Amino acid sequence: MSRFVRLGVNIDHVATLRQARKATVPDPVHAALLAELGGADGTTVHIRQDRRHIQDRDVTLLRETVRTRLNVEMAMRPEILEFVVGVRPHQVTLVPERPDEITTEGGLDVASDNDSVKDCVSALKKAGIHVSIFVDPVEAQISAARQAGCDAMEICTARYADHPGPDTLEDVAKAAAQAETMGIAVHAGHGLNYQTVVPLTQLPQIVEFNIGHAIVARAMLVGLEKAVRDMKNVIDNAGKG
Repeated sequence: MSRFVRLGVNIDHVATLRQARKATVPDPVHAALLAELGGADGTTVHIRQDRRHIQDRDVTLLRETVRTRLNVEMAMRPEILEFVVGVRPHQVTLVPERPDEITTEGGLDVASDNDSVKDCVSALKKAGIHVSIFVDPVEAQISAARQAGCDAMEICTARYADHPGPDTLEDVAKAAAQAETMGIAVHAGHGLNYQTVVPLTQLPQIVEFNIGHAIVARAMLVGLEKAVRDMKNVIDNAGKG
């Protein structure tokens, strides 16, 4: 029996290309529209403190133009929280952030600073925003995310994506099962591609994948609309049965 699993397309790398020349193209807003035409169920962007790719203007315009769901990844910085609350995207995913990282390197350490996370979650939910927390597939972090009051939890699949196999897949499976028993919606993402996503579609708890680099990389060769449609077909077809 088939089930519906959302695909959120992360378009940060479109903005990375634009910012490499400080130009006006390619525009992430146009990319989001093409992704929707390709069947994306949502658009994901990370508004970083250094604004290395996605800019404030992008988030504002995306909120006005995205017809599916806008998911904004953000670190717990007061000025970013204020901006995002003002925009009111459909969803916010809380992530860790370090200035010298190339990309997010792991899940948020919710267990070590639960009070701060809880305050941030509360502020976002008060604004009517659905809140997800990006966490490693570790029991203590999942429990802490639940205590913080999140609506959803996105399992960091970095280790699985880098070393796909029974052990790393089992780590994700256990985390997904734990989250479901706590009444938290389960999302997954980070480093996934057209091959590594397939085994994860067999985990019934996962209701949303957020994938960026693999899709944008493929789009350089086949176009963004087709690259998104290809990923959506992989997820839909692999999840049947």
